[in-house]
Amino acid sequence: MSSFTIHACRSCGSTDLKPVLSLGITPLANRLLTENQIHQAEPTFPLDVVFCANCTLVQITETVDPEILFSDYFYFSSFSDTALNNAKDITQRLIQDRHLDTSSLAAEVASNDGYLLQYYNQQNIPVLGIEPAQNIAAVANQKGIHTVAHFFGAETARRLQLEGFSADVLHANNVLAHVADLNGFVEGLGILIKPSGVIVIEVPYVRDLIAHREFDTIYHEHLCYFSLTALSRLFQRHHMTIVDVEYLTIHGGSLRVFAQRQDGPLDIKSVRPKQMLDEEQSWGVSEHSFYKNFGAMVSTLKEDLLQQLTRLKQAGKRIAVYGASAKGSTLLNFFNIGANVLDYVVDRSTVKQGHYTPGTHLYIFSPEKLIQDRPDYVLLLSWNFASEILDQQAAYRAAGGKFIIPIPEVKIV
Repeated sequence: MSSFTIHACRSCGSTDLKPVLSLGITPLANRLLTENQIHQAEPTFPLDVVFCANCTLVQITETVDPEILFSDYFYFSSFSDTALNNAKDITQRLIQDRHLDTSSLAAEVASNDGYLLQYYNQQNIPVLGIEPAQNIAAVANQKGIHTVAHFFGAETARRLQLEGFSADVLHANNVLAHVADLNGFVEGLGILIKPSGVIVIEVPYVRDLIAHREFDTIYHEHLCYFSLTALSRLFQRHHMTIVDVEYLTIHGGSLRVFAQRQDGPLDIKSVRPKQMLDEEQSWGVSEHSFYKNFGAMVSTLKEDLLQQLTRLKQAGKRIAVYGASAKGSTLLNFFNIGANVLDYVVDRSTVKQGHYTPGTHLYIFSPEKLIQDRPDYVLLLSWNFASEILDQQAAYRAAGGKFIIPIPEVKIV
């Protein structure tokens, strides 16, 4: 397996990169294993985080070949009710606000299984999905969501443009963080969108990553962690302007930004980008000092969680895990928590069930296992969907089961 280490910022090219956190050498967070594979050596890669003092982008230094990470993928967005509701809300807004109809085109980069584009499809608005994972693109096409299986960048955008595709609305939800060639990707967005169109992007917010100790959001697929300052500078470089921004609670805190080409009408008027950029300067987005204590914060969290789990184990309690998530892989491997403490994992995704977790080799069951087996506690690693999961597990909780939520601080519910 191939990877390389960067020595210059992925966005602006500056070599003024300051260390933030090292998570050591870890396996790939979404590389779930079969029974045969758990007896083989797993590929591992460094997971080090740095801050660009020039453009403020927080990023990891190791780039694993995207063909390895994404060509065959285990994450299906449609298994999350929270993701579906978020997608439905924004699509309905845009259909109304942008007056979309049967002559329009709604597109999404990294469209997954069509979880978002389906809501345009239901209103007879033509759609185009661009999804690099061939297994997931096939599922989307089976649902009637026109999807091409390609990695996205300027070259793919030009090819699609030549084929007659030009989008009125172009979504890119939770993909920009996965992109090694940020400039090529953003250039491609500018090519595929009409001059009068709008690009809508969602990314996890770096302020919450730091302030809420969300270190488990860091894994090899997530190359970058964005502030509005970093995003604004990136888009300006490609002759686009961020015309609006919204803060979302999803995924532990995210930004939804709206960008338009500077040669278009710039018809979205909002004071929020300026307000947030000013706010970011006030909390230190441009200062290394805001980020450099992150490692100490994570060490404290590790100590708290290990003490809690050790206390429960010594009391004879049985502990399972909810969520065979990428963030869960980061937490378990960095904190060195495995079968010595945890019995097994459950996950709602039928694609993940029957596999083993990376590094820790815990078997993944369906959530029904909890009510059948009734462990005393469940470590909730998909904490970003806590409300949804706690509601789904009402029967287990009514039977006396308790959940341990590890982020931003350890608590039992």
